[in-house]
Amino acid sequence: MTPAQQVLDATLQDAWLTLDELCRMANLHPDWVHARVTSGLLLTLSVDTTEGWRFDAQALRRACRLAALERDFDALPELAALVADLEEEVARLRQQHSV
Repeated sequence: MTPAQQVLDATLQDAWLTLDELCRMANLHPDWVHARVTSGLLLTLSVDTTEGWRFDAQALRRACRLAALERDFDALPELAALVADLEEEVARLRQQHSV
């Protein structure tokens, strides 16, 4: 995790972003986020309505990464999510190994 990501996590540790806030911070369209949430590629606090969705720092970081992978590599959303999952697992294993 980069220092910028650590600062973001610390800043948003107890904060939950709304859909609008997530979209503004990540420069994403709500329809894009809605499609990733409903397909299970992006997690949100379980609330029945879109207006009630809440996102944490990890979801913000994942949304940014998914969008970048889709844009930069013209990847399908499912492939972008798989790559993001693998990157997160590698980072977790590296951190576990260094401890």
